[in-house]
Amino acid sequence: MVQFTEITDFTAPELDVYARLTEAQLLNRFEPKKGMFIAESPKVIMRALDAGCEPVSLLVERNHVNEEAAEAIRRCGDVPVFTAPLDVLTKLTGFQLTRGMLCAMRRPQLKTVEEVLENVKRVAVLESIQNPTNVGAIFRSAAALGMDAVLLTPGCSNPLYRRSARVSMGTVFQVPWTYVEEDWVERLRSLGFKTAAMALKDDSYSIDAPELRNAEKLAVVLGSEGDGLTETTIARCDYTVKIPMYHGVDSLNVAAASAVAFWELRSR
Repeated sequence: MVQFTEITDFTAPELDVYARLTEAQLLNRFEPKKGMFIAESPKVIMRALDAGCEPVSLLVERNHVNEEAAEAIRRCGDVPVFTAPLDVLTKLTGFQLTRGMLCAMRRPQLKTVEEVLENVKRVAVLESIQNPTNVGAIFRSAAALGMDAVLLTPGCSNPLYRRSARVSMGTVFQVPWTYVEEDWVERLRSLGFKTAAMALKDDSYSIDAPELRNAEKLAVVLGSEGDGLTETTIARCDYTVKIPMYHGVDSLNVAAASAVAFWELRSR
């Protein structure tokens, strides 16, 4: 039977993961096996559980244990469940909980590029996208619009940051992903992928070009929020692709652009 523990001591070390550790501290680059992340909302928590993530504890708003939340608690087994009223939890965490629930979980081990790309026809590559909201939104579009996997360069925000996972609606646990090193263009090419750099270049392929749609394996490459892709990356890719726009609009937010690109370039 689940045992709820009412929060009375804000300094309890069990609450550090929710109240006092930064995302960088949770990531724990120096001891990856001890790394953790925070899943927010019952849906995200259950998708993380479906992916095999290991729960450590739960933090729950006392009056928000509805049917969905109760199922998430049940699936977490006998881990500690801390509870308090909303105003107390908001004070403790510094933000208002989405649907009244957080779960601290162990970080899964990263897969290799080859493991992530096994049997993959379409992959999104994110270069130095630093906004967690954009990373989460791109994952949600990738899951919904035909991308089989996501690769991230080291400059990207981590997909398991609380905000990224929440904005993605838990799809960061459904779409295979990992980080890539500097030689990623050649690595993709060696695995049979053509690379399509999404960039604001006039001498570009149209997004509905047959060469792109008919590619057996295609990597859709997206750049950072401010500067887009580097010139070096654009030069190394097989294609440069531009989304046609109207009314004088010169660009889209990278998350919006990803949705257009994923739908148009999905595997037929």
